[in-house]
Amino acid sequence: MRYVIAYDIADDRRRYQVAKFLEGWGRRVQESVFECDLSTEELEKVSSHLKALMNASEDRCHIYRLCGECVPRRRALGLGDLEPEWAETVVT
Repeated sequence: MRYVIAYDIADDRRRYQVAKFLEGWGRRVQESVFECDLSTEELEKVSSHLKALMNASEDRCHIYRLCGECVPRRRALGLGDLEPEWAETVVT
């Protein structure tokens, strides 16, 4: 299932840690927004780790599920193309 994870982290160090962590799980689509394909178990792992990185009194994070029909209907305006699927390309 595809999820959008958006965060607002007050501290530079914590924000960097959250971004680096999420880079291992998905694709950055804006400065503080990632799209991630996660199973239910992976979503729980990601959520739990994000909670551990955050300061609940200063930071916030929202996770939105995109339905299968919603993924191809999303739009991007301005910089950055939407990729329906991101796959690694091997150049030899």
